[in-house]
Amino acid sequence: MAKKPRYCSFCGNKETPSNLLIDGIDASICEQCISRANDILQQIRGEIRQKENKEASSFHMDKKPKEIKAYLDQYVIGQEEAKKIMSVAVYNHYKRIDYCNKRSDDDVEIEKSNILLIGETGTGKTLLARTIANMIDVPFCIADATVFTQAGYVGEDVESILSRLLQAADYNVAKAERGIVFIDEIDKIARAADNPSITRDVSGEGVQQALLKLLEGSIVNVPPEGGRKHPEQKFIQINTQNILFIAGGAFDGIERKIANRLNTNVIGYKKKDNSIHLDHLLDHVIAQDIKAYGLIPELCGRFPVITHLNPLDQDNMKSILIQPKNALIKQYTKLLAMDNITLHFEENALDFIVQKAMSLKLGARGLRSIMEQVMTDAMYNLDLTRQQLNITAEYVQEKCKHIFV
Repeated sequence: MAKKPRYCSFCGNKETPSNLLIDGIDASICEQCISRANDILQQIRGEIRQKENKEASSFHMDKKPKEIKAYLDQYVIGQEEAKKIMSVAVYNHYKRIDYCNKRSDDDVEIEKSNILLIGETGTGKTLLARTIANMIDVPFCIADATVFTQAGYVGEDVESILSRLLQAADYNVAKAERGIVFIDEIDKIARAADNPSITRDVSGEGVQQALLKLLEGSIVNVPPEGGRKHPEQKFIQINTQNILFIAGGAFDGIERKIANRLNTNVIGYKKKDNSIHLDHLLDHVIAQDIKAYGLIPELCGRFPVITHLNPLDQDNMKSILIQPKNALIKQYTKLLAMDNITLHFEENALDFIVQKAMSLKLGARGLRSIMEQVMTDAMYNLDLTRQQLNITAEYVQEKCKHIFV
């Protein structure tokens, strides 16, 4: 019995030894249609890529430094100097991108300026970076420097930073190439002494070396799904020339490096400089101090903009609690308003929360810890028939009585 001829469900061509059919559930497709479909897909992808590149090249920074700082003021309390420096640096960076897209060959080449933030935990380093990224609507990702290791060791490669940025940009390469990356805990990869290591430093100096090419600006092969690289894997190429890198760290003890440089201590016949206030040594931080702390000179040079965040005092902490758009009091007020309940804190209760948070020495993060202690039982035992919840100083003291710091 002769075999029944088979036909392609798309073009209707008959199956032949030179034009085989691939069967689906209810249809078949021939080799020619597969090849044609692949060409159509490549054309569509090319058009999408051109559209993305056109959108990226048309990106324009329309916010002036004062407008950027005014926006930051809505979310970040205090830190006036840091907000001013960051506003100017971010404005210049995105103005530079706009300039680079339009400049001719004989124009001046403007290099990018990455930013280094120094400050205690909870002072707002991450919040500053995230708020600016939200304002100008660019992809933003946070990377922890402590998880990176040298290539070949167990851990994450530094290129995984760009994988996260690519994910934040919904795999739009052109959009990712003008994003912002915040590298946290960069002080934790400092080498222990200010001299080159003669042994392997898997998660310290080697990681600093690996970060150099990302910060300077180069084309990097990035695994699309993140993770480690392997030879058979397909890569996405990302140019880091226009990516703004903001690094942050506590740099615990860097004040001693600054003090030594400024000769604030009486040693031998050197006189103490009375014009320098010892509580504000971070005001005088420069790249030389970062190098003395343990970052290699090449890395210090790639962070030309260095600023610091001051420790938060009680007035700042109280303002953080009630003033910003994302203030904790406003968040809990909104949550209870969904149940038609008005939340009210007595002034003494707010002062007690601030005092306890200050004793924890966690910065603004300490406020959330205290607020969770105060509000959890109150919201669990909430009577939905009542119209107002009043938090008194006595109630706060009762909930925080086990916190002794």
